Amino acid sequence: MSKRVLTTESGAPVADNQNSATAGVGGPLLLQDQHLLEKLARFNRERIPERVVHARGSGAYGYFEVTDDVTAYTRANFLGEVGKRTETFIRFSTVADSLGGADAVRDPRGFALKFYTEEGNYDLVGNNTPVFFIKDPIKFPDFIHSQKRDPFTGRQEPDNVWDFWAHSPEATHQITWLMGDRGIPASYRHMNGYGSHTYQWTNEAGEAFFVKYHFKTNQGIRSLSAEQAAELVGKDANSHQTDLLQAIERGVNPSWTLYVQIMPAAEAADYRFNPFDLTKVWPHADYPLQRVGRLVLDRNPDNVFAEVEQAAFSPNNFVPGIGPSPDKMLQGRLFAYADAHRYRLGVNHTQLPVNAPKATAADNYGRDGLMATRNGSRHDKNYEPNSYQGPAQTDAALSAPLAVHGWTGTHEAPQHAKDDDFFQAGELYRLMSEDEKKRLVANIAGGLSQVSREDVVEKNIAHFAAADADYGKRVREAVEALRD
Repeated sequence: MSKRVLTTESGAPVADNQNSATAGVGGPLLLQDQHLLEKLARFNRERIPERVVHARGSGAYGYFEVTDDVTAYTRANFLGEVGKRTETFIRFSTVADSLGGADAVRDPRGFALKFYTEEGNYDLVGNNTPVFFIKDPIKFPDFIHSQKRDPFTGRQEPDNVWDFWAHSPEATHQITWLMGDRGIPASYRHMNGYGSHTYQWTNEAGEAFFVKYHFKTNQGIRSLSAEQAAELVGKDANSHQTDLLQAIERGVNPSWTLYVQIMPAAEAADYRFNPFDLTKVWPHADYPLQRVGRLVLDRNPDNVFAEVEQAAFSPNNFVPGIGPSPDKMLQGRLFAYADAHRYRLGVNHTQLPVNAPKATAADNYGRDGLMATRNGSRHDKNYEPNSYQGPAQTDAALSAPLAVHGWTGTHEAPQHAKDDDFFQAGELYRLMSEDEKKRLVANIAGGLSQVSREDVVEKNIAHFAAADADYGKRVREAVEALRD
């Protein structure tokens, strides 16, 4: 077997990879040492900008298999036949911390799934919670700034976290999720995933339905207490990455069962609360879970940077039969996610192997830009329409049109009969056992008691009391006890 030859980036053989070129023995380095300069310049550029949110993540390949007929609701090809399998890639992540953070922390988890379908890639970008802290994307940069490291102290500050929440009563439901027993999953395998947003399905007849996705873990829910998590972080900051990697390498392939809630589009306008509000869930009594299929992860990436760090998920990547809803947070993410990837990875990031379609091929008039690998030949035109047999539009919309009316302007979300920011948080609290309530209150009080401004503390306690009087009373008592 012939020995492989080390080369420069241009393919020239490297004569010496141990010693830099110098002006005589022991002399200064030479600018002409192209191999040295190339290595150092490339090394300086090994790190691309990390994600502003969801920076720390793990990923795996697998497949989605349809187990139940849902063709009455969507014409999406990959959901069109029981038994049909579609290759997938998933990226799990924490939200607030940097790439160097720990896995076992109290934070929502990203659950981003890419389906490599015959009709193009479909990206479903969700979390391990069915709700979120805010309902309008204009507040998202401010929310993340409040959760990130303070510009002065360089650490996450309870004053900032709870001050933003004090002025955002709609966050009460998600805070109750985050501070409860499921706030720190034991591993990525032992948590559920949710589309969180409301999406639209359209069937062959053109009928529209609004849907919510629920991926239920088949490994069972397992979570960590704050004490268990602190101990685990001290032992292995990469605990979730380690668990996922080793499980798949052992052939213990994690899986989830996908269910959806389906609302006929005509029912949305008169539903008792806004069905497009990301801070709320649809009660299962109103719209029961309907099984769709199962997600199985069975292959680890060969290179974490190439396949996990460079993976780009954009909720605007729809396929025929699936589209957006009027969910304001979703509408904002349709732009923001793709734009973030253009900044981090370049305009041609969709041509990277992990992001490129696998069951079909991209064919459009996008050209040039950094790292362009698909520019066409002398026979390919870069404009449309043309007379040279270039790709042309189908005239078939991916999903049903949404009716709009009224005046342009900055409007609050439309009010439904029972819209409020606290009722569902109270419902969640009342579902908890006595021990779960104690742990929830202790987790909230641990952070809230560190806030320096009394008015911020009072505003937050008022939110919990509005959700449930007992909830607010217990938080107040716990905060006071920690401050005494």
